[in-house]
Amino acid sequence: MTQFLLPIVLVSNGMAAGGLMIAVLGGAPLMFVLPVGQYITVEQFLTTRFDPFMPICLVTTILLDGSLAFVAPDAPSRRLFALASLLTACAITVSITRNFPINRWVRTLDPERIPENWDEVDPRKRWRNWNFVRATLTILALLVNVTAVSVLV
Repeated sequence: MTQFLLPIVLVSNGMAAGGLMIAVLGGAPLMFVLPVGQYITVEQFLTTRFDPFMPICLVTTILLDGSLAFVAPDAPSRRLFALASLLTACAITVSITRNFPINRWVRTLDPERIPENWDEVDPRKRWRNWNFVRATLTILALLVNVTAVSVLV
């Protein structure tokens, strides 16, 4: 069972970490230089693609790490898989409580009718900061997963 789960958890965790790093390195900086109307349009386009993909990767990671925390052949690797699962759960919590509400709100906006109080409600800085937190948590989970696999070898 462990040999079957290991490559899947590494791939799902790696894809989640990579997707979040794309936003850290390119997406968020791009959003800050776009005019507001274009930002809204681009954000609406991107979230409809990343929102189904990222939750699948994160949930797969947490479920498989949770399983490996019970079925891995030795205690050190089981503890590491449990830690990776916890880190991923924290990333999911940030996503659900911070980033997803911002994404949902931006999807309701009309790029042709920018709110008059945009300077007060502009979510880009908050979104960027919370995305950095969840990217860091997901990358840490990946490093812990790789360490757990190396313990098994």
